[in-house]
Amino acid sequence: MALWGRMLWSFLSGPGRRGGTQGRAFSSWLPHRPPAGLLNATELVSHWTAVFEKRGIPEARESSEYIVAHVLGAKTFQSLKPVLWTQPLTSWQLQYIQELSSRRLRRMPVQYILGEWDFQGLTLKMAPPVFIPRPETEELVEWVLEEVTQRPGLAGAKGGPLILEVGCGSGAVSLSLLSQLPQSQVIAVDKGEAAICLTRENAQSFEDPLALDGGEEGMDIITHILALAPQVLKHSGSIFLEVDPRHPELVSSWLESRPDLSLHLVAVRKDFCGRLQAVTGLLSCLFRPRFLHIQRSGPQRDCPVDARPGPQPTSVPY
Repeated sequence: MALWGRMLWSFLSGPGRRGGTQGRAFSSWLPHRPPAGLLNATELVSHWTAVFEKRGIPEARESSEYIVAHVLGAKTFQSLKPVLWTQPLTSWQLQYIQELSSRRLRRMPVQYILGEWDFQGLTLKMAPPVFIPRPETEELVEWVLEEVTQRPGLAGAKGGPLILEVGCGSGAVSLSLLSQLPQSQVIAVDKGEAAICLTRENAQSFEDPLALDGGEEGMDIITHILALAPQVLKHSGSIFLEVDPRHPELVSSWLESRPDLSLHLVAVRKDFCGRLQAVTGLLSCLFRPRFLHIQRSGPQRDCPVDARPGPQPTSVPY
């Protein structure tokens, strides 16, 4: 474990991720207040949908439904009891919906507004600037689970696979794998804890920009991981990556240029968007290659003890 920490420190250093709690103190200035008489959930959803659409807020109706449902104690508007759709709301509920909707008008992601989001059946806490898990990432988890099921030899010291997640963010992937592979050992690592500068706090992007910044071609972190992989992977050990659709070809070319790593791209999978768009007939993002399975062959390399000097990053064994 200490070895992994030393090797990963070189590219996991930098500003940390810090999230605050979502309080319920209401602002004294609340624009777009609903007109008098709009007192039930259905009317409020329609009102805020119109406001969001006018202001160009993405997924206007979904945003308003999630916010109203959250205030009423449900995860989705559709899961509310029908009686609540037309039941008058209390003044506190109206005010809380107003406050949360005002945050959405500032383009804060719904996940941060609610303070939680579901992933693979788990309810995860969400706070900026921690990276929000995407629906497509659930497919990566499912692919890993498939591989473990098909390869019973993937066993660590405690009878299950040993899994390292680099750049864990909210821990969605690690926690999902651990919940379905209780015998596995999962280590999740991310950048060290540090203050977030005022510039970032004032920026329009609520998520940590570094979570999406991989350099000019987006390959910086990917090549770091692949270069270190032979030193931590056993024979036939696997790496699963979620990448940009343009990366599979770049990764394949990079691996061909580094035969010394004994790493091979064995499979590429398309994401949820591709499958969904194929059904709906929309072609804008049809069949996007998103997930890579890379495997190593040959004996495990030794890593010099002082190859990655410096303190170890925070690691959380779940």
